[in-house]
Amino acid sequence: MDPRIVTVFGGTGFLGRRIVRRLREHGCVVRIASRHPDRGRAVFGTHDPRLQVIGADIRDRRSVTDALAGTRGAVNAVSLYIEHRNETFHSVHVECAERVAVEAHRAGVEQLVHISGIGADAASASSYIRSRGNGELAVRAASTGAILLRPAVMFGHDDAFLTVILKLLQRLPVYPIFGTGSTRLQPAHVEDVAEAVALVLQRIEREAITLECGGPRVYTYKELIRSVAREAGRKPILFPVPLSVWYALARTAKILPDPPITRSQVELMQVDTVTSPQLPGLGELGIEPQMLEQTVRLILAKR
Repeated sequence: MDPRIVTVFGGTGFLGRRIVRRLREHGCVVRIASRHPDRGRAVFGTHDPRLQVIGADIRDRRSVTDALAGTRGAVNAVSLYIEHRNETFHSVHVECAERVAVEAHRAGVEQLVHISGIGADAASASSYIRSRGNGELAVRAASTGAILLRPAVMFGHDDAFLTVILKLLQRLPVYPIFGTGSTRLQPAHVEDVAEAVALVLQRIEREAITLECGGPRVYTYKELIRSVAREAGRKPILFPVPLSVWYALARTAKILPDPPITRSQVELMQVDTVTSPQLPGLGELGIEPQMLEQTVRLILAKR
């Protein structure tokens, strides 16, 4: 087993590609396991010997086994936000997550990091949130020493969070918000979360831990929109839209190939996603979380 090799499933995604780069900076050889290896080569190139792009399908046991062969660490950063036919929240967040954990344990992988999310709850009425919670349970049952890492909603210069808010603020004088806008969020910079993954994989200890990664400030949704608008020089009228209306919009948008709003997004906007004081987070890893407003300014400066 090569002590330097870490396999990253989902290494071409929004968080995954940052994890790959951070692990590379920490001296690891990174095996990027993707169903679309050409996409991985396009993102990372083919000239760095420390980055190995391989074809792997997390839905196939043999493929997962091959991807984990000879590695010291593994990261499962695969996630699903919109269900498509056989790709359901349960199949990806529970069945595939369990498969990775089982095969990592069989292969003798020393450190497994499973990316979940703050608010994961196996008892939730939301199929998305419930799948996240059941995924954590399945991973821990299969690999008792697994590290569960729960990010808050993540932002970055190429995200689908801040960039969407900014576009809407620049186009709409009246900004529709979810319900009363009182749901609390603690957004984390995607680079901080990626660094947390890289650091936790350096641990010598092998006991199971759960980390929650949140940013330096807790906002209500209404406060967050106002803060982003202020940075963008906008003064929108915030218009509360009942959740029942959002659900109706999500049902209608479901027929589109790339729906702008989904039921799971509406459900998430009813759950506070803030870190627990009882669990370690970015601070315990020595990471000073970046402010959301600073990233807003950087996004605006590049336009």
